[in-house]
Amino acid sequence: MTIIRVMLIALAMLGCAASIRSPQALAETYPSRPVTLVVPFAPGGSLDNVARLLGQHLATGFGRPFVIDNRPGAGTVLATAAVAKATPDGHTLLVTTSSLAINASLHNKLPYDSATSFAPIALLADIPLILVVNPALPVNSVQDLRALVKQKPGQLSYASNGLGSALHLCRRIVQERDRN
Repeated sequence: MTIIRVMLIALAMLGCAASIRSPQALAETYPSRPVTLVVPFAPGGSLDNVARLLGQHLATGFGRPFVIDNRPGAGTVLATAAVAKATPDGHTLLVTTSSLAINASLHNKLPYDSATSFAPIALLADIPLILVVNPALPVNSVQDLRALVKQKPGQLSYASNGLGSALHLCRRIVQERDRN
């Protein structure tokens, strides 16, 4: 499914979600002011790019600005909490990842309830996880990489987008599997 088609579906769903409101709200035209799309990551990443494309298309469709508000930090909890506390009028939307579900299982207490504080509108994109290595490493497969890591314990480094992220959890799953 192309990104344009996904965005058009999201636009249609947003329109439907906007129409399911109280009688007083139905009297006004949505959106009645700029809409904020809160992204819980720094600018320039995959999710930020998706949100910016979505914002452009929604702004064109609705004739109102859709502003991107990047709020990185605390494994997405800060931005997510801010949206949970916002007035539930459709003018503050969260564009997030699986972190919404992951955080609920990682933390005993969050400043929001992942299951009840939000109403899903649309799946915007499916962004795969990709494993890449420096081409100078003598590996051609995951099995080769695992063997090299075992050969050189503590000598290789890796990067992920933080504790509790999908990449971090994948690493933990592999470590657990290797222990058993």
